[in-house]
Amino acid sequence: MTTQSHHDNVEKQFGSQAKAYLTSAVHASGRDLVRLAERLADFPNACVLDLGCGAGHASFVAAQQVAQVTAYDLSSQMLEVVAEAAKEKGLANLATRQGYAESLPFDDQSFDVVISRYSAHHWHDVGQALREVKRVLKPGGTVIIMDIMSPGHPVRDVWLQTVEALRDTSHVRNYSSGEWLSMFTDAGLISRSLQTDRLTLEFSSWIARMRTPEALSQAIRLYQESASAEVKAYFELQEEGSFTSDTILAEAQKAG
Repeated sequence: MTTQSHHDNVEKQFGSQAKAYLTSAVHASGRDLVRLAERLADFPNACVLDLGCGAGHASFVAAQQVAQVTAYDLSSQMLEVVAEAAKEKGLANLATRQGYAESLPFDDQSFDVVISRYSAHHWHDVGQALREVKRVLKPGGTVIIMDIMSPGHPVRDVWLQTVEALRDTSHVRNYSSGEWLSMFTDAGLISRSLQTDRLTLEFSSWIARMRTPEALSQAIRLYQESASAEVKAYFELQEEGSFTSDTILAEAQKAG
């Protein structure tokens, strides 16, 4: 798939679901958002870029802690939802901008902090996106990535990537903790910290949020039923399809 066609697919998938993501409990709350708020409290004067902002939940948290936030996403409809919600919340220090993760329309050394939540698994080229992150960060700047994490083990990894791709055709890949550390290093960033957690995904809302076609929803259920006992135990797979995934909160820094 070419970069352009992948980006088109991402925008098509997410534009029509913008409001669903704004009200999604999984996206609107979580221990990772609490940790993000605590971390950003250390940067009260910062200019922050939220890369792949989606419905803006990380942007809203950031805007309450820092001086200026740019919510950046490929989907114009997502950005409209973010701008409207920011206005309702009285967040005057939040601006929106549209574009690709791999080609940022910002000058070198524009931001103190770059954050990204539940977005990187859609990026066509994470390595290129991280090189762009390094470019737009000021010396000593920080990047914080939050996402669903691959368990690393091949059997579990294949299972996770398969259910994700069946649910959402714009899915590229969930990366393991080791892959994130390698990608930071390859981009010239210095890994600083890495936290993992678990996130339960309720099946019916998980499917509804993406408007997954019935045939693919049924394929996921069949695939779940055929999973090994090891996979079912690891993902805490429930009778109705709900399961639990690993998450990561990884922080890296640009050399000062």
